[in-house]
Amino acid sequence: MNTDKIKLKEKIGYGFGDAASSMFWKLFGSYLMIFYTDVFGLPAAVVGTMFLVTRVWDSFFDPIVGIVADRTNTRWGKFRPYLLFLAIPFGIIGIVTFFTPDLNNTGKVVYAYVTYSLMMMVYSAINVPYASLLGVMSPNPKDRNVLSTFRMTFAYIGSFVALLLFMPMVNFFSNNSNAVEDQQYGWFMGVVVIAILCAILFFLCFAFTRERIKPIRGKQASLKDDLKDLLKNRPWWILLSAGVSALIFNSIRDGATVYYFKYYIVEDSFGTVNLLSIPFVLSGLYLALGQAANIVGVILAAPVSNKIGKKNTYMGAMLIATVLSIVFYWLDKDNLVLIFTLQALISICAGSIFPLLWSMYADCADYSELKTGNRATGLIFSSSSMSQKMGWAIGSAVTGWLLGYFGFQANQAQSPETIQGIKMFLSFLPAIGTILSVVFIYFYPLSEDKLKGITSELEKKRLAR
Repeated sequence: MNTDKIKLKEKIGYGFGDAASSMFWKLFGSYLMIFYTDVFGLPAAVVGTMFLVTRVWDSFFDPIVGIVADRTNTRWGKFRPYLLFLAIPFGIIGIVTFFTPDLNNTGKVVYAYVTYSLMMMVYSAINVPYASLLGVMSPNPKDRNVLSTFRMTFAYIGSFVALLLFMPMVNFFSNNSNAVEDQQYGWFMGVVVIAILCAILFFLCFAFTRERIKPIRGKQASLKDDLKDLLKNRPWWILLSAGVSALIFNSIRDGATVYYFKYYIVEDSFGTVNLLSIPFVLSGLYLALGQAANIVGVILAAPVSNKIGKKNTYMGAMLIATVLSIVFYWLDKDNLVLIFTLQALISICAGSIFPLLWSMYADCADYSELKTGNRATGLIFSSSSMSQKMGWAIGSAVTGWLLGYFGFQANQAQSPETIQGIKMFLSFLPAIGTILSVVFIYFYPLSEDKLKGITSELEKKRLAR
């Protein structure tokens, strides 16, 4: 095992990978629903069903990617080659997803199903190996915490850039026209810019990172043994459930934000806000503020968890987010200062939990290796991507279905009942996800003291090889 000290360049390089992934992930979470309903012209309930079907299928595709990645052996390692060879396909399929061909209603639905399914599959094929890379860059839990912090910091920086600049790019390429054809072109070109940047970041991540950890067992175990070990890994089950719940919370809030500002706040009546001579809309600033606040949460996660533990930090953050989300319901549309303030506070809480989750998945890989002698890093880390997809699938489907249930009609004034429903998407509904996440993480068994013992035992076994 190579135990070279991880330098700043490599930490930044590892962060570049999630900056790339998160740019598209945030576009999906914050804009894809309204793109399909208001730009492409699909019914909200149809989109909700599509999200559920495609993301549930893709959730089960993630473990397949993890299994294949565990059995990949190249001169670049197990996981890094995927960053090199899938960077360009990732960008191209992302662009195709936001293309709007002139089709009838059935054709549009088929096109959306096919392109979005392909996008989620290529996302898994590059993101699962990227996530797994954390488990083989260093055996030291503290190093992993630092790498997770860099990862999530750059993830939120990428999301911040994408969310802040995407609508200004759409407006620029559409010449600020509200005509459907101009909007479609503006959305398409905005995604082209994001896709090119993502491919470059993935190439840099490949170039700057290294794989160091070798398994204590020289031969890869059978698939049957890998799956058997995974299903017996109790901490993994708990993290999977907590991760799904946390992503339900995030997906509902993000997916409904543009609706909230378009139809409840009526952001058009406020015009644009000019910063550095760039015109921004309120929803874009709101989402970008959330990403900036997420970064604050990421930075706070390591020192707070080192003091009170990962589990306590996670539970405290999610409980605070629950209370603040419920309070959000009673904010009047003219209370923009309070709306933005609560967005910042909730996002700090949300940002703090994700580096903890990534670090805990690496701990689960160590736990499984000590218990079984088998290290299935890719398979275990695929669960992190799987929980993301499952959480977004459920949250997005619920958003689409409830928009239909509340009587939503695209590009029209909404009824009072619909407005009340849209307000629920940023308050009570996401609070259900945070409560569930707290309940699951309460049972997480790997304390800091227990992890020290696991790390020490594994180190002895590696040295004895």
